[in-house]
Amino acid sequence: MTGVIRIPTPVTRLLGIDLPVIQAGMSWASSCSALPLAVSGAGGLGVVAAGPMRLDDLARTLDEMAAGTGRPWAVNLPLHRAGADDVIDLLLARRPPVLIASQGGPRRYLERFRAIGTVCLHVVAGVEHARKAADAGVDGLVVVGAEAGGHPPPAMVTTQVLVRAVVSAVPETPVIASGGIADGSGLAAMLALGAGAAQFGTRFLATREATVHPDYQAAVLAAGVDGTRTVGHGLGVIRAVENEFTERMRRLEESGAELDVRREEFHAATLRDAALYGRVREGKVEAGQSAGLIDAVLPAATVVERIVAEYRAALTRLPMPVMPEPRSAAAEGAER
Repeated sequence: MTGVIRIPTPVTRLLGIDLPVIQAGMSWASSCSALPLAVSGAGGLGVVAAGPMRLDDLARTLDEMAAGTGRPWAVNLPLHRAGADDVIDLLLARRPPVLIASQGGPRRYLERFRAIGTVCLHVVAGVEHARKAADAGVDGLVVVGAEAGGHPPPAMVTTQVLVRAVVSAVPETPVIASGGIADGSGLAAMLALGAGAAQFGTRFLATREATVHPDYQAAVLAAGVDGTRTVGHGLGVIRAVENEFTERMRRLEESGAELDVRREEFHAATLRDAALYGRVREGKVEAGQSAGLIDAVLPAATVVERIVAEYRAALTRLPMPVMPEPRSAAAEGAER
């Protein structure tokens, strides 16, 4: 596909990619090279999730990315993770083409990565944070709406509304829309709102290259569009597939249980248990509402190809404006 089909946007030009398709950095699922390499090779932007990775594992993965493709790729770094400064030092030494930072302020890293030529994107979940990041000088924004898996915005504003608000607030800053997008129709919708690309998380979670347990993927495929729930309010809210863990959290939250009680329950379950060991009843099966739009585990390159085909089909369904036919002088005279 690369070099054959291109969908030029401000984001694709910024990143040097062919297609406005960004694979989300997902802990464990893309804490590897296989999935990002496949997406970048197909013309999108593959993203290594550095969040849960040990330094030696991350260093090896970065070397695999550099050796495995000449196309742009990215690293997602949650700035709140333990040892974030050590990760930053490693990334500065490895010079990733793109950095996607989240859960912290851009001034912590921006100047140093700009100096080595890395394109810096920052994840935001509200208009105020978008303005601050744009004012700090980031190259682009990833705007996450309420439908997203993992960590949706605390205010729970939908992607459609939030993306439009951010595009209006910072019109000179390229925007990547994220949350609830699983196919080419979703991509077309986000570009129509003014975004320059869409970020796909749950869709790429259900790929052969994603390094998660098959039972995790099966739980995602079995979920309907109403099969996820947000829990952990006041503790760092997440969206996850409904299971025994989310049911216990729901009961505690609705009963007004003390924060310490809810915190203990919330941290007893982990994403690692679900993603790596398949403990999908008790663990955090993080996924977005778009799980209900996904029905198969596919190769990542096939997913990219389908998104492009669906996008092109979506454009053909859009009705074009019909201009009124010119009126004759006789008809206008008769009306007078």
